[in-house]
Amino acid sequence: MQLLGIIISLLGGGVLALIVGRQSAAASRWLSLVSLAVASVFYASLWFDTTDPQATSLWLLHMDWPWIARFGIHLLLVTDGLSLVLIGLTLVLGYVALLSAWHEINHRCGLFYLNFLFTLAGVVGVFSALDLFLFFVFWEVMLVPMFLIIAIWGHEGRRYAATKFFIYTQASSLLMLAAMVGLVLLNLQQTEVWSFSWFTLTQTDTSGSLGMWLMLGFYLAFLVKLPGLPVHNWLPDAHTQAPTPGSILLAGILLKTGAYGLLRFVWPLFPDAASSFAPMAMGLGVFSVLYAAKLAFAQNDLKRLIAYTSISHMGFVSLGIFAWNHLGLQGTVMQMVGHGLSSAGLFAIAGLLQQRLHTRDLDKMGGLWGQMPKLAALSMLFAVAALGLPGLANFIGEFMVLVGVFQVAPWAASMAALGMILAPVYALIIMQKGFFGTAASTQTAGTSNVLDLNTSELLMLGVLVVGLVLLGFWPNLIFTITVAPVEYLMHLGKGG
Repeated sequence: MQLLGIIISLLGGGVLALIVGRQSAAASRWLSLVSLAVASVFYASLWFDTTDPQATSLWLLHMDWPWIARFGIHLLLVTDGLSLVLIGLTLVLGYVALLSAWHEINHRCGLFYLNFLFTLAGVVGVFSALDLFLFFVFWEVMLVPMFLIIAIWGHEGRRYAATKFFIYTQASSLLMLAAMVGLVLLNLQQTEVWSFSWFTLTQTDTSGSLGMWLMLGFYLAFLVKLPGLPVHNWLPDAHTQAPTPGSILLAGILLKTGAYGLLRFVWPLFPDAASSFAPMAMGLGVFSVLYAAKLAFAQNDLKRLIAYTSISHMGFVSLGIFAWNHLGLQGTVMQMVGHGLSSAGLFAIAGLLQQRLHTRDLDKMGGLWGQMPKLAALSMLFAVAALGLPGLANFIGEFMVLVGVFQVAPWAASMAALGMILAPVYALIIMQKGFFGTAASTQTAGTSNVLDLNTSELLMLGVLVVGLVLLGFWPNLIFTITVAPVEYLMHLGKGG
């Protein structure tokens, strides 16, 4: 019941936050924190109830209740080491986003926290649902509240950005739904049994041209969410216009649902089609790494720059998945976690700077190191984490991905390695324009003194720093948990 407890506590907390928010904004904030805390207790119970979280058992939790029995649809919630890690990342970044929203969100607070907690609940459901219909329901529960967060609490161009986000994600969701129905009907034709269960559908024969078309439906839906070129265009606008907590959720968690979908569904359900398509997918991954890094150089808007770096780093995730070997997949998981922590930190920094300076324009910043040394030092740490500094989680992930890719496609690894050379350039742009040089920014912003980080802000960013350093020096904290599911997915993806 732990997974159900996590989801219900988040959904219930959202509804209660909306109700009490009509009377007190502070009460809705505290109630949201309590809801997250209750979800964390269920998560801790899930962790400690497993006989061995270090992956001696593949499936750590399995809940299966009939729902729409006529069509073989079940409430099928399952957890393995991969889901366990990603749900943990979701809850950690939920706290970070909540702290960032504490003082930034000052109107319609109850409605905001409803959407905030519903987004988290949807993500947890996506990471644990192995009935495809239930997965699609959670996918929508995750996306619609994020659309509202951008549209209502975003910045000056929020409606345009939210509309673009909605069009891209909903169009791709409908494509995924059509592919799901096609796969279920194909299984029905072969077995004469209705089933939306992932376990059943992985046994379906998806070889042939129909399997390729169905695989492409899933692939494009997850590529939009990843995002990867050429369907990435929604992300820079969404990140730029979203409020800080929305950007943290987008970069830290929601992008990982696309990567998770590629891992969990594309290869295991369509091994032949995915293997045939892998060279093309890896080429798109390389293109994402290099082209998005180039676009980052040209940005003056800090949030937009960070958004393009996210596209570049998620290109490594796509490469690792379509290498489909042990090193590539383990590196992919580490890259997902490391990028989640570092990108959340960078967007939190961008939000804190915008609150203090009332601008995101790097050309209007400068000289902030002397005025905000704590914020500047943490900005440097998150910047070097994003570029892959050894000793931090991102380096482990990117290095393992490149080694894994080199084993199957040396050309792709060699070209993608250029991304690790380009990354320091945009990291230096952030530091040089924002924190060094003359202190003209504060005059532009209309303030002569800018405040450094307070205690709650230090706590928010400190959690991310600890995670990056801990996983950078002890990556086996992740690898020992995910080794069994990775090996099982590899077995399925090779037609096992």
